[in-house]
Amino acid sequence: MAQLKVQQKKSTIGVKANQRETLRSLGLKRIGDVVVKEDRPEIRGMVHTVRHLVTVEEVD
Repeated sequence: MAQLKVQQKKSTIGVKANQRETLRSLGLKRIGDVVVKEDRPEIRGMVHTVRHLVTVEEVD
C-alpha cells in the first residue's frame, strides 16, 4: 500500500486550534518534522485540513 510522507513547513502560531490539534494527531510537533503515514482517506482528510502548513509526497 502507498504511503504519504508529510513534513511540517510552517509554524502553528496564529492558526486555528483544530489545525494545531490535527498536526499533533499526525505526529508533527515542530517545523521540519517528518512522518510517514499510510495513504488512507482519514489521513488524506487530515492533510487537507493543514495543507497550507505541510508538504506531502507519496512514497512506495
